[in-house]
Amino acid sequence: MPYGVGHTHFSHARIIELAGRPFTTLDEMDAEIILRWNETVGPNDIVLHLGDLALGPIADSLPLTAQLHGRRFLVPGNHDRVSTATQTNRAIERFAPLYEEAGWTIFPEVVSGTRAGSRMLASHYPYSRDTQGEDRHVAHRPIDHGLPLLHGHTHDRENGPVGHQFHVGVDAFAFAPIQMTLVDA
Repeated sequence: MPYGVGHTHFSHARIIELAGRPFTTLDEMDAEIILRWNETVGPNDIVLHLGDLALGPIADSLPLTAQLHGRRFLVPGNHDRVSTATQTNRAIERFAPLYEEAGWTIFPEVVSGTRAGSRMLASHYPYSRDTQGEDRHVAHRPIDHGLPLLHGHTHDRENGPVGHQFHVGVDAFAFAPIQMTLVDA
């Protein structure tokens, strides 16, 4: 079964405050996201993570993600150390092995595919809209040619489609990946 998810922010010291997450400590947040992920995703399921996987000391936070079930693919976001949009080639070369050791396959910043007979895109960034008021990282967003888009980046709690964009971040879906059949519907 395929799943989509984004914005886990493992070990990000300020995300509880910034996103208003219902956790009191980082350890509690990380453990709960791992628990909910593994209750949802089976070992052979495919998961497309749309960025901002882990922050904090990356040597500590990335190994946590090795506990997550599924065959895991990362479309990098602005906080990922393998993002061609925000990192140098040297940084990417340095950090890519750490992501791979934790079981991640790194995809390009924008992925094109077909789902339920329709062409669609997946990116960390939405075409437009941001929870910060002003759209950030505009130069790195995909160009809106009317294709459906799965995205992360915002910490919106609203879920489901907004126009032809669909936010799959954990803040909108009880801190767990969502089945792609929900997107299809």
